[in-house]
Amino acid sequence: MQHDRASDSTTLLRASFKIKLDGQPVIIATVGQAYRFITTLSPVEWMEYRSLHAEAKAALEAAAENGMLNIQATQALRTLFARAGLL
Repeated sequence: MQHDRASDSTTLLRASFKIKLDGQPVIIATVGQAYRFITTLSPVEWMEYRSLHAEAKAALEAAAENGMLNIQATQALRTLFARAGLL
């Protein structure tokens, strides 16, 4: 299954993200960490950003399949996190 591969991926992103969640710092450096982060939060929390969320999720799944796509995945995450006020 593609989502399992994405969730378990150790492919490095082009940048690490340091996000505060409930006052605790969360470091996101791999495709798997990012995929788990954006898919374990409630879908309601991403509702306002569903288009960007879907793009980031698809980009992470693609990067899990092909590590060369980590640049696109990193950019999609950066856009999602910035718009959601997480960066």
